[in-house]
Amino acid sequence: MLSRIAISYEADAALREDLLQEIVLGLWKALPAFRAESSLKTFVARVAHNRAVDHVLKRQRILDRKATAEATAEQLSSADGRLTERIDLTWAIRRLPLTSRQCVELMLEGFSHAEIGATLGLEENAVAQRLSRGRKQLKALLAPGVKT
Repeated sequence: MLSRIAISYEADAALREDLLQEIVLGLWKALPAFRAESSLKTFVARVAHNRAVDHVLKRQRILDRKATAEATAEQLSSADGRLTERIDLTWAIRRLPLTSRQCVELMLEGFSHAEIGATLGLEENAVAQRLSRGRKQLKALLAPGVKT
């Protein structure tokens, strides 16, 4: 789960490893504060996502993820359509606003609306709204002719 969270926030492999280390260190430091008021899964996800957001904000830069996705697509040109669809989905998810991306990533991890809300400190209604917006944005991004 931690590596998937890191992948969703960082495209560069070396920076992704740094982010993963930041997440693990953050978990190590935060573990004494765990009070079992929520599930351990939710606690770990919340710390991981907070560290990932800090990582993104600290760097104050926008990566050209489209170029990365296109390079990956070219390298994998012989791959089947499902892999291409995954690359397209990853490309689209990375273009979502951070608030929507967090909810979508957690949903793809199998979290319920309540767990996503607990992880991100949101009400279930806000989670549902962000997921709805995220789905609409993904549909628009994945529409034929959008990705150039």
